[in-house]
Amino acid sequence: MGLIMPSGLHRTYGAHHLHFITTSCYRRLPFLHTARSRDIFLAILEQTRERYRFVVVGYVVMPEHIHLLLTEPEVGTPSTVMQVLKQRSAGALLPKRKPRNPHQRNLFGDELRRRAFWQARSYDFNVWTTHKRVEKLRYMHRNPVERGLVDAPEQWRWSSYRFYLLDEPGPVKVNEGWPKISFRDRVA
Repeated sequence: MGLIMPSGLHRTYGAHHLHFITTSCYRRLPFLHTARSRDIFLAILEQTRERYRFVVVGYVVMPEHIHLLLTEPEVGTPSTVMQVLKQRSAGALLPKRKPRNPHQRNLFGDELRRRAFWQARSYDFNVWTTHKRVEKLRYMHRNPVERGLVDAPEQWRWSSYRFYLLDEPGPVKVNEGWPKISFRDRVA
């Protein structure tokens, strides 16, 4: 079943394909620039994976955006998953504001609203073939290298690369419930 999105986007759900999802921090600001913030995001991703029962095939968390390669969830849709993931991570990572005297609302107006953490939309690309799956995994895992954050993909611990290279479990279970997919020689 396809959903028509407002600005010409077309997302296909229900066909049991993989979804390559990219979402950015608000205005591409580096809200995920610290190891702590990336660790918190991955912990929330794992909790969301367990709750909505989907398979994470690959991921990378960059300082200002994320890439995910997911199956459709057993509960909800990929859009539901992204909404929950973005809300929970924003709630955990945005600075907490102290409650103010209600009379001060009139003085500060909009300043009392919480700052946005994520861009409103996510890019969702259906992955139909093994070739495209490998291409997306390679792209995700090379992203920190291309950006100059590390010299080799295995040095960036906020991606699924080490799972594929070394069978090393990470904070997010990769391919959980799926037969083991080996891209060992092809995802770098």
